[in-house]
Amino acid sequence: MRHRVDGRKFDRNTGHRVAMFKNLVTDLLRYEHIQTTEQKAKEIRGMAERVITLGKDGTVHARRQALRFVTDKDVVDRVFTVYGPRYAGRHGGYTRIVKLGRRLGDGADVAIIELLTEEPAARAGTAT
Repeated sequence: MRHRVDGRKFDRNTGHRVAMFKNLVTDLLRYEHIQTTEQKAKEIRGMAERVITLGKDGTVHARRQALRFVTDKDVVDRVFTVYGPRYAGRHGGYTRIVKLGRRLGDGADVAIIELLTEEPAARAGTAT
């Protein structure tokens, strides 16, 4: 039984899996969108949103916590200077996963995970 067992193993040992997640989150925050398998995109969504929430906080402690997970200092600076202010009025939900279909080589479900670019104030103003 797998009651309350969280996360996917991806047939990798713990160190390899954590390194893969760190690299995927770093690339997502660097390029604002990446193409990967649907399962990996679903797995890193929460991790990326947690780092962006740290960027909204803006403290030195939050920056050090982000540096523990993101492997590039320039990307952390971008999180705190660009993404923190961009998502200041938004309570979570900074990413979107768009399914693309199946990969030809192995039939894996492929998706794009991307950061949202619209601000909630602009979106709310157009709906009224």
